[in-house]
Amino acid sequence: MKFNELNLDPALQRGITDLGFSEPTPIQGAAVPPALEGNDIIACAMTGSGKTAAFALPILNRLLKGGPRKGIRALIVTPTRELAIQVHEHIEALARHTRISSATVFGGVKPGPQERALRA
Repeated sequence: MKFNELNLDPALQRGITDLGFSEPTPIQGAAVPPALEGNDIIACAMTGSGKTAAFALPILNRLLKGGPRKGIRALIVTPTRELAIQVHEHIEALARHTRISSATVFGGVKPGPQERALRA
């Protein structure tokens, strides 16, 4: 299977190509098609296996298909600040050819910049 066989939005496909990916990893191949159909997914895979794209691509694809354009439209909760930053960076890279933006919020820093990011 290739990413271009998943019927993702062309802007997401460009982001995937920019990252140098052509074939989904096993976790992506198993999780993305049912998630694109709107099914809930529970999955487990090793670090570095592509889990972020496995859940982010269906979310981004759904956001591109329509619905309200203002306000927070998705929330991803992670157990650590480092993972939150990693997920944010990966989503930004996948969505780079879209108008979707991402913000990261975590404790231990001044809230002003994070509040502005959420408002934007």
